[in-house]
Amino acid sequence: MFTKLHHVAIICSDYDCSKHFYVNVLGLNVIQETFREEQQSYKLDLAVGGHTQIELFSFVEAPERLSYPEARGLRHVAFEVQDINRVVQKLKSKGVDTIENLRIDELTGKRFTFFQDPDGLPIEIYENSDEIVKEIVEK
Repeated sequence: MFTKLHHVAIICSDYDCSKHFYVNVLGLNVIQETFREEQQSYKLDLAVGGHTQIELFSFVEAPERLSYPEARGLRHVAFEVQDINRVVQKLKSKGVDTIENLRIDELTGKRFTFFQDPDGLPIEIYENSDEIVKEIVEK
């Protein structure tokens, strides 16, 4: 029935700040930027790899999202990476710290961690490199 995940929509509080974060810090490519006059709202379509998109929205007076304690609904966005150490270092070089140490998924043996966007949205990076996991297990 479904062939792939098409997009994830994110509503931000400060459009310019979030646009800078997703484009310049995370390096996502802009597909299209639209200002919707009737809603006084921006919609920024961003490419994630060649398969998925993030739709970044700004809305006047959007309510804050509950995050902690865990609330029902979408929990976080996760990006797949090949080398989590390299990605963590690249994020740190751009002023983005992870909010926890690297963990290993007990079901898959893959490494992951989280950081946050300017609005505190948790973003996961999930390593999907079988070679690196084999090295860790063998040590």
